[in-house]
Amino acid sequence: MTSLGLVSDRWKSWLPWIFAGIMALTRSPGLLPPNFSAVYSLMFCAGVFFPGSKGWRLPIFILFATDMGLNAYYQFGRGINVLTPGLLLYLAGNYLGYGLLFGLGRCFQARSSFLSLLAAGILGAIGFYFITNTAAWLLNPFSNPEYTRDITGWLRALTFGTNGHPPTWEFFRNTLLSSGLFTALFAGTAQWHSAESPTEKGEETEPSSTPESGEAPT
Repeated sequence: MTSLGLVSDRWKSWLPWIFAGIMALTRSPGLLPPNFSAVYSLMFCAGVFFPGSKGWRLPIFILFATDMGLNAYYQFGRGINVLTPGLLLYLAGNYLGYGLLFGLGRCFQARSSFLSLLAAGILGAIGFYFITNTAAWLLNPFSNPEYTRDITGWLRALTFGTNGHPPTWEFFRNTLLSSGLFTALFAGTAQWHSAESPTEKGEETEPSSTPESGEAPT
């Protein structure tokens, strides 16, 4: 294998960790607006570009670790109780959405067009938003007693949310913007790497300078 091939293979092995590191960084408290995160794009692009069990094991591990860290951070000084029933119900809805994002990514190939991947990543984020906010509405009265068990309560969950918190439509806006940005970043980087990789492109062997027997040299 050439030195270029070795560099390419090493880069490919580090790519999931680089993407996961970017995702973890975007979840740092106060760094970015609420719900402006690379998590949606990471789960979708992991399904597209990362084969085997590593495709889902690494993102889920980083997600769970950052979820626990964030919960401990926001409960600091109020008595840490990381795995509360309410949190577990909340996480269940979120991880269902993450699983669907990953499954959507598995429906595509690394060679799919960039625009189709970008559109699918954004569509997946929209689906995630509807799934998680519908789950919050269905969990009433366990988590949000303000959500009535009717269409009005469901629409409130999708638009304004509960009193004392930013409206959920702002989270939706940030979800769409971040999904478009990070899906473009992740998919563009992975496809650029694939296009530049000699092991994936296939290196052309140089023609022999000696003509075959019975053939006239050109």
